[in-house]
Parts: sequence; structure tokens; C-alpha cells
Amino acid sequence: MLGIYDQKSRIKIIVAVLALIMGAATVVYTNLLVQRVSEREQEQIRLYAKAQEFIINSEVDSNTNFVFEEIINANTTIPIILTDGKNVAGIKNIDIPNGIAEADSVALMEQTLADMQRQHPPIIVELGAGYRNYIYYKDSQLLSQLRTYPLVGLGVIASLAVMAYFAFSYSRRSEQNRVWVGLAKETAHQLGTPLSSLVGWQEYLRHSERFKDEPIVEELGKDIRRLEIITERFSNIGSVPAMKDENLLQTTRNAIAYLESRVSKKVKFTIETDLPTDTPARINVPLFDWVIENICKNAVDAMEGKGSITLHLRRVRVRRTWYRRREPAQQVAIDITDTGKGIAKNRIDTVFQPGFTTKKRGWGLGLALAKRIIENYHEGKLFVKWSEIGRGTTFRVVLNQ
Repeated sequence: MLGIYDQKSRIKIIVAVLALIMGAATVVYTNLLVQRVSEREQEQIRLYAKAQEFIINSEVDSNTNFVFEEIINANTTIPIILTDGKNVAGIKNIDIPNGIAEADSVALMEQTLADMQRQHPPIIVELGAGYRNYIYYKDSQLLSQLRTYPLVGLGVIASLAVMAYFAFSYSRRSEQNRVWVGLAKETAHQLGTPLSSLVGWQEYLRHSERFKDEPIVEELGKDIRRLEIITERFSNIGSVPAMKDENLLQTTRNAIAYLESRVSKKVKFTIETDLPTDTPARINVPLFDWVIENICKNAVDAMEGKGSITLHLRRVRVRRTWYRRREPAQQVAIDITDTGKGIAKNRIDTVFQPGFTTKKRGWGLGLALAKRIIENYHEGKLFVKWSEIGRGTTFRVVLNQ
């Protein structure tokens, strides 16, 4: 039955692969651009150094003015510090705040110079007679932005991938919900006709002299009432069920009493409680009974019709977190423990997936329905609290009061 969900895994893999390809392409292309811009800026600084040499070593004429205007002043983006090896001889494209103290200005220059030394080796300006200056520079703002662009691009791609994943999951859940609701409504509708017929047959048998005082008639009535409850359960799927404060212990006993008479006599049911006998829980009885039955039936199958099932009612406290502020401070829980085969750790997360089953026959919908009923309708929780191969499993149902 899990085959119908294989497409989900394929789509996730496709989305992940596309995101990786887009991310890799963005990084590679951006690095290529960064390399080209970096080489261009380096050539620009070398040209800047040559222009400095030309102006210093030439007499002032129209050519030096042209070089000064077209090369030296043309650089408006690359931060530069010119030194003689000891002292700063000039700066360009470095913002110094107005009104800054001289000591702070010197510290700023030293820090900037140290940054430049880490980024690029200095460009030497030959002055003649053994004298030289050094031009230190660092990446322009454009180049710095290009270096960080891959991170931004990867973040955008990751965000789009996550959005696609959640959109797919939401779409899939919506489709599943429509299937659940449609199947449930159709099942309730189909049960209605034979159920009405059975009610009529029971009335006929009840007034028949031949079957007067026959216990089978009353047993038939019990099963008819059971079918009516099942029909009501299916009718409630897809609609907002009515929630009431019900006696949790008594409701649990009623659910087990019906099930106990219809499973193997070698299965022993026990109900334990740490709660007062009148402790209420906000539940819908037909749907709650369905959850208990589904979990217990799975337990009976896991024990192969022989063993014990213990239901322990207890109170649990909710640990307050920022996303749980609206939840009640206290909740009640039912721990359902069997002595069956247990569940392997790598399969615990899959037992509530629609279609998951270890039986040769079955749709694998029982636990998926139970989880939906508890979490979507009762706003509670249903999860595997404990399981060990060969020893058994404990399911916990958490309910609000």
C-alpha cells in the first residue's frame, strides 16, 4: 500500500536536486564574475601606480594633467592608501567621519591599512634614486557585494525549495483530506440502506413467536447499534464533531467492554488509573471509541491473539514554550501498552502513515485515522511513547480537559 506515496519521495528528490543545481550554478557563475572583477580592479590599481610614477617622474604639462584627470581621479570606487613605507602619504575613497579625533583617525587608518595588507599585496611606485612608495588597496563595495551574493542566492534558492516542499506537502494533505472525507461520507451513505433493513428485521424477529425470548435477537440489536455508531463516526469525518466533557474512565471502560467480547479470550484487558474516577476530558465519544479500538485491534494483531493490553490513565503537564502558550497547563493521557512484537526504531515514524501495514490483508488506515481524529478533531496528541522488539509497544493518547 505504500506504493501510492512513492511519488512524494520522487518529487522531494527532484526539488532537492534542482535546488542543488541552481545553487551550484549560482556559486560557480558568481565566483567567475568575482574573479573577473577582481582582476579588473587589480589592473586598475597597477595602472593607477603607473600613473603616479609618470606624474612624479615627469615635468608638469598637459600630459600629466590628462593622466591625473583620466586615470587617478577616475578611480572613485577602490579604497587606496599611499605610503612611503612608514607614513601615510595619501588616501582615496576612504570615508573618515567628520569631527573624529586625530587619535581615532590614526587608529582608523591603521585598521584600514591592516585590512588592505591582508587582502592584497602592495603595488610599488618607483620614485627614482632608490625611493619608492607603496599603494595598498582593498576590494570595492561592488566586489564585496559580489562575494556575498552567492550566500544571498543560496538563501533565496533554499527558501524557494522549502516553500515548494511545503506547498507540495500542503497540496498532498489537502488531496488526502478530500479522499478521507469522500471515502467516509460514501461509506456512511452505503451503510445506511442495509442498516435500515437490519433494524426492520430485528423488529420482525422481536415480535415473532418463533424467536421470542431468543438471546440472538438482543445480540443482533447490539450489533445494529454498533453499526449505527460506526455510521456516525464516518459521518463525522470532514465535519466539526461536537466535543463534550465526558467521564474519561467510564468512556474508556465502555470502549474496552465492547472490544473485549469480540477478540480472542486469550487477550487480557486491564484499565489502571491515577486519576479521580470522575475526571473529565473533552472528547467526542464515537470518535474516541474508534481511536481506542483501532489501537487495541492493532495490539491484538501484534500479539497474534494472545497477551495483555493495559490502559493506564494519568495526568501529564504541558511544558510551557512560546508556541504552546494557548495549550492548557494540564492534560490527561491514556497509555496503551501491549505485549506484542514491538516496532523497530526505524519504523516508528511510519506507523501513522496512511497505507502502512505489516499484515497481509488490510488497508493500513487504522492508526492514520486515529492520529487524525486525536490531533485534528480533539487537538490532542497520539504518538508511540515506547517500543522494543519482542517486548511490546506503548501508544500515548493526550487529551485536553
